[in-house]
Amino acid sequence: MKVAIIGAGIGGLTLALALHRAGIEAEVYEASEQIRPLGVGINLLPHATAELTGLGLGPALGEIGVQTAALAYYNRFGQRIWHEPRGLAAGYPVPQYSVHRGEFQMLLHQAAVERLGAHRIHTGLALESVTLTGSTLMDPGSEPAVFSLRRRSDDTLVEASADVLVGADGIHSAVRRSFYPVGDAPRFSRRLLWRGVTDAAPYLDGQTMFMAGHQDQKFVCYPISEQLRREGRSRINWIAELRVPGTEDDTPPKSDWNKRVDKSVFADSFADWRWDWIDIPAVIAGAQAIYEFPMVDKDPLPGWTRGRVTLLGDAAHPMYPIGSNGSAQAIMDARALTDALVQFKDPSMALREYEADRLPRTAGIVLRNRMNGPEQVMQLAHQRAPQGFDDIESVVPQAELAAIALRYKQLAGFDPAAVARAAAGGAKA
Repeated sequence: MKVAIIGAGIGGLTLALALHRAGIEAEVYEASEQIRPLGVGINLLPHATAELTGLGLGPALGEIGVQTAALAYYNRFGQRIWHEPRGLAAGYPVPQYSVHRGEFQMLLHQAAVERLGAHRIHTGLALESVTLTGSTLMDPGSEPAVFSLRRRSDDTLVEASADVLVGADGIHSAVRRSFYPVGDAPRFSRRLLWRGVTDAAPYLDGQTMFMAGHQDQKFVCYPISEQLRREGRSRINWIAELRVPGTEDDTPPKSDWNKRVDKSVFADSFADWRWDWIDIPAVIAGAQAIYEFPMVDKDPLPGWTRGRVTLLGDAAHPMYPIGSNGSAQAIMDARALTDALVQFKDPSMALREYEADRLPRTAGIVLRNRMNGPEQVMQLAHQRAPQGFDDIESVVPQAELAAIALRYKQLAGFDPAAVARAAAGGAKA
């Protein structure tokens, strides 16, 4: 069996590594001419770390990522609403990591080159078209996937085929567009995000991720450099978020990381967010570059698969960056798809099994993230005590906060029991 993967992002490269471990041939096609360490910080929750550890990437990941020890939520006055241990500190068998997205992608790329061979990772080839067959359960498709790619260096077309074609090409997926050419535009949340990275002294214990504010005005921080942490410093990834005028029917601004802006666009909204444990205006001012993009997702699809073609990661289920689940769910997709291809001799049925497993799970996360996911705790505190509180227990009881946190963990698949099972399965693979 040969699997062609469109997209050399986190999901596509993880899938290539998982397939290689299972003895399935994989080829990766990336539209960019060169794979570079782009982006800023991401979080790898324990269920994602368990899969990566099973792929033999645990030691390398531990060299670049900070082991997240705790997650804390605060209101806009710096008063703590909820605090919980994370990763090893919470009793998981594997860590939770905060890491620079670009460094993590390059780690995956290096591993893929070493294991699959550089000749299996093709760059500068953008998907042009795909031939779709077998669009129903009664006719699942028995023919290989046929597709064409445009070589960017000379604008020529390259024809290719594979037993399975996987679209792991992001929120603007060309594979997804071949399934749903109309009526699948991104949904704008009416919230803009500004992101930056600032080198500074550690805050709190140097390993805590925190979120402060509420759904219309929020600030997020977490350290992403293990090397700097060992030196007593911190590379802080931060996100500022504000609601902007308009409606959800508005066309969102272009959702990419390429728009650099000045801090004056948003910083005044956080000018007085100085607390005894962190100075947020100073964190914003310390960034060398700030990037803006709209917070968007897409409605869950009725199906991901047509014959021998399917979707994975953001191509299948783009979601709001709430609950730190985007990259984690792409990694879980990769494991589920690999398992299905190993289990079923018929690739078409394997893709159907993968879709039946993963589509409803991820659709639930997309919809719950629209309801703020685990960040509901901040919204509840803001709604019930907009001017702050003396005792959070009198505003939102700890039992209610704990139930929200556990419910989301179970929905997203990283409650401790589920991760323990995954870690045990990965060790046996």
